[in-house]
Amino acid sequence: MVTPSSIYLLNHSVGKPVDTAFKAINTQFEHWQHQVEPWPLWLESVDHFRSQLARFMGGEASQWCPQTNLSSALTKLLFSIPRPSGCKNRLLLSEDDFPSMVFVAKQAESLGYQLTFIPKGLDLSLFANWEAWIKEDIALVFISHVQSNTGRQLPVNALCQRFKENGTYTIVDVAQSAGILPIDVMGWQADAVIGSCVKWLGGGPGAGYLWLNPQTTSDWLPKDVGWFSHDNPFEFDPHHFQYRDDALRFWGGTPSVWPYTVAAAAIAHWQQVGVERIRAHNLELLALLRNAMPEQWWVSPVDAARCSGTAIIHAGAVMDALVEALAQANVAFDRREYGLRLSPHWTNSKQQIADLAQWIEQGVAKLGEQSKF
Repeated sequence: MVTPSSIYLLNHSVGKPVDTAFKAINTQFEHWQHQVEPWPLWLESVDHFRSQLARFMGGEASQWCPQTNLSSALTKLLFSIPRPSGCKNRLLLSEDDFPSMVFVAKQAESLGYQLTFIPKGLDLSLFANWEAWIKEDIALVFISHVQSNTGRQLPVNALCQRFKENGTYTIVDVAQSAGILPIDVMGWQADAVIGSCVKWLGGGPGAGYLWLNPQTTSDWLPKDVGWFSHDNPFEFDPHHFQYRDDALRFWGGTPSVWPYTVAAAAIAHWQQVGVERIRAHNLELLALLRNAMPEQWWVSPVDAARCSGTAIIHAGAVMDALVEALAQANVAFDRREYGLRLSPHWTNSKQQIADLAQWIEQGVAKLGEQSKF
């Protein structure tokens, strides 16, 4: 049995960088080294980041705002909308959402929100399982486009439409879907979308973002502001502040630049490849993996409309043996509550995954002889 060479399947956690990212850094920061005023070029770099986000996921560049990370973006959003009043005072989220998002949501209790959790384990990739939770008292709902630990893709378009009919604000998290699933923020018509570039996009840490629906922008008045949140950042009148009329009202103080330079280059690279091609390749590789193991091991959905880019695998009694086999094959993966997470990307070849599938099949056969599972 031939041992596969190193296979990187951690794209759901940290994506590999693209070569053009390093070239972009050299270009955008060489003026600083030569003591030339760098800010015009740096701000141009941030504008390029916003433009790339718009090209890749929809909307206009003015509707996108750089953020440090998702937790910061969600905090700013929760503390910017009108406080809940009357009986419409509940914030709905799932126990299968990423814990950092839940930590932030709990802070909203100080604003008068009461948190309602959809129980862990409920398959929210099925719209029918949401029906019982869409109630008149839900003021705001947090929706993970892809749940990181279940590998499920949620029906965001249908949910945004239904919650909008309910008079509920919608915030969608695309951290686990941007770069592997097609996203159309204008089609969704959520009130806000937040995400980061560190995962499938391979844009590194520190390049988060926030999209604001232009129809509801005036509703969002952030408390965490700075001079770049000002309609005229260079007015320099300490007694006058006016929110920008677009998403940059959420920008804050002196911005970071380096992370967005890297991320813009990464997004431009994937834009050229095309997310539809990336997704088709991903589904083909997932199928190769799925066919190499017993059906009961496959935890994540199979249907393309419900599965994410990540395979969740649980091998039951032989889980530890499977983990050891993957480690011996030099596979980069991780393990969470529901099982192992493996995320094949455009950078993985069919031959790589075919070799890995053969390795797993032969390992399964060997385990079967030993344990007769």
